[in-house]
Amino acid sequence: MRWSIQRGGFEMRKKRFTEEQIIKILKAVEEGKPVAEVCREHAVSEQSIYRWRSKYGGLQQSELRKLRALEEENRRLKALVADQALDNSLLKELLSKKW
Repeated sequence: MRWSIQRGGFEMRKKRFTEEQIIKILKAVEEGKPVAEVCREHAVSEQSIYRWRSKYGGLQQSELRKLRALEEENRRLKALVADQALDNSLLKELLSKKW
């Protein structure tokens, strides 16, 4: 994240490559192309390739879709738990007051 004075807050930096593109780049390296050549073709640094390899190494497109779906479900469930915890705390506060 970086600070943006114009917008008055934090904004996420836009990613240059999608996860599908990253997987395709990594497959080119796995197929035997030299890392330096792949870096030149796609205008990325070798460090990016190695960082992507540690994060996405061995993933297929279908596995990536499943991973995204699980992350989305996890996000929704966390929001539900947070709402329930807030409701619980409000109810406890209301019940603890003497009428």
